[in-house]
Amino acid sequence: MPRTRSNTRRNHMLLARQIIEVALEKGMNAGDHLPEKVFSEACGVSRTPIRSALKILEDKEIVTRREEEGFFLVVGPEQGLAEQPSQLGEVEDSLAARILSDRAERRIGDVQSVSAFVRRYSVPRSAVLNALKILTSEGIVAQLPGRTWAFQPMLDTPNAIGESLDFRLMLEPQAILAPGFSMDSQKVGLVRQQMQDFLDRPNGRMSAAGFLKLDCDFHAFIAESSGNRFVRGALLAHQRLRQTTQKDMALPEYRLRQSLEEHLDILDSLERMQLDLAADQMVLHLRRSQIRRPKAANRGIMPLGRGALR
Repeated sequence: MPRTRSNTRRNHMLLARQIIEVALEKGMNAGDHLPEKVFSEACGVSRTPIRSALKILEDKEIVTRREEEGFFLVVGPEQGLAEQPSQLGEVEDSLAARILSDRAERRIGDVQSVSAFVRRYSVPRSAVLNALKILTSEGIVAQLPGRTWAFQPMLDTPNAIGESLDFRLMLEPQAILAPGFSMDSQKVGLVRQQMQDFLDRPNGRMSAAGFLKLDCDFHAFIAESSGNRFVRGALLAHQRLRQTTQKDMALPEYRLRQSLEEHLDILDSLERMQLDLAADQMVLHLRRSQIRRPKAANRGIMPLGRGALR
């Protein structure tokens, strides 16, 4: 399965840390040249990811690039090079979290400019751009023409959650039925065990936040297993949006248990490769989720235990 842009950036960040470690091992100092070939061989990768990692270090002002000469070390051991690996990524990750938190609290509007973020958080422009890249990879923001960025709709109102369920009803069953559906056998075992452990908790010990994470993880796993890359990409982005912006739903505990039981039924059918049945179960599961929405939680729907769909 292709790596996401988010995973690619994390890999480049790890490689940037490795470059620093190699530079320290070789006793390099500020002003020394950083030959791509040397670091490519030392890190066991091609020159292309080495350049991407060096660009990250350039953004952090740890190295500098000279036209037609390559990259040179700016921060040497005497300037604290050894402390740099632990700090890489912290600014962008924490800034992305702050932006997301302010967005969730409605302190940030739907459309923002990079300059507005720089002024609001008093950070360099490069840190803002890197934080926005992280949020873009998570499906939270999208760049508009020019220098502005637009946030995706938040799933924090009944109407937004309803539209989210409608969207998922259109795509999630098709994710299962698309040719090439294939599950990772090790991961399916992990997903199943996590849900079973949650179900085994005593009454009164199920948290809505814990359920939401499990729910998003399960539906993301179904999306990851789809053979259609466009369906897969759209659903994965939507699940990331759910997990980061959807408010915890105040549902009775037995409703949460029902939902997890339905997840396990779907997994049972998928492991038996009964894809048509699993797709039908997904439709029923999502429709029941529509019924379970807070404004409709007391309509007298009878509980449905595991196995009712068989």
